[in-house]
Amino acid sequence: MKAVRFSTGPLRFVLGKLAGRLHPSFYTGPLGSVQLAELPPPSLPGPDWAVVRVRLGGVCGSDLHTVTLDASPSMSVFSSMPFVLGHENVGVLEEVGPAVAGFQPGQRVVVEPLLPCRVRGIDPPCPACQAGEVQQCHRFTDGRLAPGLIVGSCRDTGGSWAEKFVAHSSQLVAVPEGVSDEAALMAEPFAVALHSVLRFGPGPGQTALVIGCGAVGLCTVAALRAAAPQARVVAVARHAHQARMAGQLGAHRVVQGRGRQVDEALAGELGARLHRALLGPPVPVGGADVTFECVGSARSITDALRFTRPGGRVVLAGLASTPRGVDWTPIWLKELELRGTFCYGLESWQGRVVRTLELALELMAAGQVDLAPLVTHKFPLSQWRRAIDVSLHKRAQAALKVALFPD
Repeated sequence: MKAVRFSTGPLRFVLGKLAGRLHPSFYTGPLGSVQLAELPPPSLPGPDWAVVRVRLGGVCGSDLHTVTLDASPSMSVFSSMPFVLGHENVGVLEEVGPAVAGFQPGQRVVVEPLLPCRVRGIDPPCPACQAGEVQQCHRFTDGRLAPGLIVGSCRDTGGSWAEKFVAHSSQLVAVPEGVSDEAALMAEPFAVALHSVLRFGPGPGQTALVIGCGAVGLCTVAALRAAAPQARVVAVARHAHQARMAGQLGAHRVVQGRGRQVDEALAGELGARLHRALLGPPVPVGGADVTFECVGSARSITDALRFTRPGGRVVLAGLASTPRGVDWTPIWLKELELRGTFCYGLESWQGRVVRTLELALELMAAGQVDLAPLVTHKFPLSQWRRAIDVSLHKRAQAALKVALFPD
């Protein structure tokens, strides 16, 4: 089968970063760390596993950081090379083991990508997994699988940038009838956003600021409207097509652009006063109750800290890069609460405890959220380089979410 695979080492990593900065095409060229490979089809690792035939595999920001060698080297501990890229997915069960209950071949599923204790056959599970906080698992490097935080970073599971990959029965979530493949593909990033909002979101009457309207930011806007409907949502979008989508998903106000003009517009929306600093951007006094930072750049993180009110909360959502040059002064100056999220587990929702990914699909099936329009570009696996290029240059193509599918 065809699969897009990543592999590197210390020397290749350093040389690749240097070469890629001079010639970005190096990252996906013949000497880069990412290649289209012909691999044997996966077999079941055990009786409680299944083979998933991919219908769509999403291109996530974390995938792009991996491809461009921009992910933190510390994340290499939680991966095992060579691995097939891709964790956002929707597919059809091709084969199920005899111990897999409740699922049949031919059934459409989304695979929860985390690889915590249960998936790894670790018993007893770590304290985090016992508490249902699988996203905080202590054992991502142990058990019957090679190290890997998620599908798409572990050599034993494969990933969604392929024709097929394997998943443990505990990772399978059925896709409801009426939810399109495109919408189901967005369930994983939407679950990330739901987790952020349900754990750290605004209360009734408060204002939430979303900085960045790529896929994560737009999913956060949708999650806020679904899970915190009595809060006011202000979003910052860099490009016009992002701003339009943020408005369609329910943002009360969208500020587009960057620089001084955005500062002044945000100050007006958030009831903040701008004060001129000796050097650098103006200093706001006042701001949002909760800010979701969904870009991961030094500028966007600094802006999140600047435009959050004293005593407010800043949530770094799915940060996968290692930005330098952030001004952390507002954390101590304004006594901000800083939280980070990257995945999800169990949530409390309307008096019950539910898996975040299941809740995401429930909201889609009920018609409360429609994220299918975010999937703007689809490419066959053979055009993986084109998919990456479009993902890296979203403005030129008016792209939001790019997906791959088997040829």
